[in-house]
Amino acid sequence: MLIGFKTEVKCNNKQKTLFFKHAGTARHAWNWGLGLTKQILDHNKDNLENKIKFPTAIDLHKWLVALVKPDNPWYYEVSKCAPQYALRDLRTAWDRSFKKIAKPPRFKKKGNGDSFTLDGSIEVIDHYKVKIPRIGIIRTYERLP
Repeated sequence: MLIGFKTEVKCNNKQKTLFFKHAGTARHAWNWGLGLTKQILDHNKDNLENKIKFPTAIDLHKWLVALVKPDNPWYYEVSKCAPQYALRDLRTAWDRSFKKIAKPPRFKKKGNGDSFTLDGSIEVIDHYKVKIPRIGIIRTYERLP
Protein backbone atom coordinates (compact mmCIF):
# COMPACT_ATOMS: atom_id res chain seq x y z
CA MET A 1 0.00 0.00 0.00
CA LEU A 2 1.38 3.40 -1.00
CA ILE A 3 1.00 5.89 1.84
CA GLY A 4 2.71 8.92 0.32
CA PHE A 5 4.84 10.05 -2.56
CA LYS A 6 7.05 13.13 -2.82
CA THR A 7 7.78 14.62 -6.23
CA GLU A 8 8.36 17.96 -7.91
CA VAL A 9 5.39 19.45 -9.72
CA LYS A 10 5.00 21.74 -12.73
CA CYS A 11 2.61 24.54 -11.75
CA ASN A 12 1.26 27.53 -13.57
CA ASN A 13 1.00 30.86 -11.72
CA LYS A 14 -2.59 30.31 -10.63
CA GLN A 15 -1.74 26.93 -9.13
CA LYS A 16 1.33 28.36 -7.38
CA THR A 17 -0.87 31.02 -5.84
CA LEU A 18 -3.31 28.37 -4.62
CA PHE A 19 -0.45 26.32 -3.14
CA PHE A 20 0.80 29.42 -1.30
CA LYS A 21 -2.73 30.19 -0.07
CA HIS A 22 -3.11 26.65 1.29
CA ALA A 23 0.27 26.85 3.03
CA GLY A 24 -0.54 30.29 4.42
CA THR A 25 -3.90 29.15 5.75
CA ALA A 26 -2.31 26.13 7.42
CA ARG A 27 0.40 28.36 8.93
CA HIS A 28 -2.21 30.86 10.18
CA ALA A 29 -4.28 28.09 11.78
CA TRP A 30 -1.14 26.63 13.42
CA ASN A 31 -0.01 30.00 14.79
CA TRP A 32 -3.52 30.91 15.98
CA GLY A 33 -3.91 27.54 17.72
CA LEU A 34 -0.44 27.75 19.23
CA GLY A 35 -1.14 31.22 20.62
CA LEU A 36 -4.43 30.07 22.11
CA THR A 37 -2.96 26.93 23.67
CA LYS A 38 -0.06 28.90 25.16
CA GLN A 39 -2.57 31.32 26.72
CA ILE A 40 -4.47 28.36 28.20
CA LEU A 41 -1.27 26.86 29.61
CA ASP A 42 -0.26 30.22 31.14
CA HIS A 43 -3.75 30.62 32.64
CA ASN A 44 -3.62 27.11 34.12
CA LYS A 45 -0.18 27.76 35.60
CA ASP A 46 -1.37 30.96 37.30
CA ASN A 47 -4.83 29.73 38.40
CA LEU A 48 -4.46 26.31 39.97
CA GLU A 49 -8.06 26.25 41.24
CA ASN A 50 -9.76 27.46 38.05
CA LYS A 51 -8.08 25.47 35.28
CA ILE A 52 -9.25 25.37 31.67
CA LYS A 53 -9.28 21.99 29.91
CA PHE A 54 -6.52 21.76 27.31
CA PRO A 55 -8.26 21.72 23.90
CA THR A 56 -8.20 18.84 21.46
CA ALA A 57 -7.70 19.35 17.73
CA ILE A 58 -11.47 19.14 17.25
CA ASP A 59 -12.07 21.82 19.91
CA LEU A 60 -9.50 24.07 18.26
CA HIS A 61 -11.12 23.61 14.85
CA LYS A 62 -14.58 24.41 16.23
CA TRP A 63 -13.22 27.62 17.78
CA LEU A 64 -11.39 28.45 14.56
CA VAL A 65 -14.60 28.13 12.55
CA ALA A 66 -16.57 30.19 15.08
CA LEU A 67 -14.03 32.93 15.85
CA VAL A 68 -11.52 33.25 13.02
CA LYS A 69 -13.19 32.23 9.76
CA PRO A 70 -15.86 34.98 9.78
CA ASP A 71 -13.13 37.65 10.06
CA ASN A 72 -10.89 36.05 7.40
CA PRO A 73 -12.80 35.32 4.18
CA TRP A 74 -9.68 33.89 2.51
CA TYR A 75 -10.17 30.73 4.62
CA TYR A 76 -13.01 29.84 2.24
CA GLU A 77 -10.73 29.96 -0.82
CA VAL A 78 -8.78 26.86 0.24
CA SER A 79 -9.59 23.29 1.15
CA LYS A 80 -10.98 22.68 4.63
CA CYS A 81 -8.28 20.05 5.18
CA ALA A 82 -5.39 22.55 5.36
CA PRO A 83 -6.35 24.16 8.70
CA GLN A 84 -7.77 20.91 10.09
CA TYR A 85 -4.52 19.01 9.60
CA ALA A 86 -2.49 21.96 10.89
CA LEU A 87 -4.46 21.91 14.16
CA ARG A 88 -4.22 18.11 14.33
CA ASP A 89 -0.45 18.33 13.90
CA LEU A 90 -0.32 21.05 16.57
CA ARG A 91 -2.11 18.82 19.04
CA THR A 92 0.29 15.97 18.21
CA ALA A 93 3.23 18.34 18.78
CA TRP A 94 1.85 19.32 22.20
CA ASP A 95 1.30 15.65 23.11
CA ARG A 96 4.91 14.87 22.20
CA SER A 97 6.04 17.86 24.25
CA PHE A 98 4.03 16.80 27.31
CA LYS A 99 5.57 13.32 27.11
CA LYS A 100 9.07 14.90 26.94
CA ILE A 101 9.72 13.35 23.52
CA ALA A 102 10.14 16.71 21.81
CA LYS A 103 10.44 20.41 22.58
CA PRO A 104 7.30 22.57 22.71
CA PRO A 105 5.95 23.67 19.32
CA ARG A 106 7.04 27.03 17.94
CA PHE A 107 5.39 29.62 15.74
CA LYS A 108 5.83 29.14 11.99
CA LYS A 109 7.29 31.80 9.73
CA LYS A 110 6.39 32.47 6.11
CA GLY A 111 8.72 30.79 3.64
CA ASN A 112 10.44 28.41 6.08
CA GLY A 113 9.34 24.92 5.08
CA ASP A 114 5.82 25.94 4.11
CA SER A 115 3.61 22.88 3.91
CA PHE A 116 0.04 21.67 4.19
CA THR A 117 -1.79 18.36 4.08
CA LEU A 118 -4.73 17.34 1.92
CA ASP A 119 -6.66 14.11 1.89
CA GLY A 120 -9.72 12.66 0.29
CA SER A 121 -10.30 12.84 -3.42
CA ILE A 122 -6.74 13.18 -4.70
CA GLU A 123 -6.62 11.21 -7.95
CA VAL A 124 -3.76 10.09 -10.16
CA ILE A 125 -5.10 10.72 -13.66
CA ASP A 126 -2.20 9.22 -15.58
CA HIS A 127 1.45 8.62 -14.75
CA TYR A 128 2.31 12.33 -14.97
CA LYS A 129 -0.86 14.09 -13.73
CA VAL A 130 -2.58 14.39 -10.36
CA LYS A 131 -5.96 15.97 -9.67
CA ILE A 132 -5.96 17.88 -6.37
CA PRO A 133 -9.17 19.35 -4.94
CA ARG A 134 -9.42 23.17 -5.12
CA ILE A 135 -6.13 23.37 -7.08
CA GLY A 136 -6.80 21.38 -10.22
CA ILE A 137 -4.74 19.05 -12.38
CA ILE A 138 -1.02 19.23 -11.62
CA ARG A 139 1.69 17.78 -13.85
CA THR A 140 4.77 16.15 -12.37
CA TYR A 141 8.33 15.94 -13.61
CA GLU A 142 8.67 12.24 -12.90
CA ARG A 143 6.46 9.23 -13.44
CA LEU A 144 4.07 8.40 -10.61
CA PRO A 145 3.74 4.81 -9.40
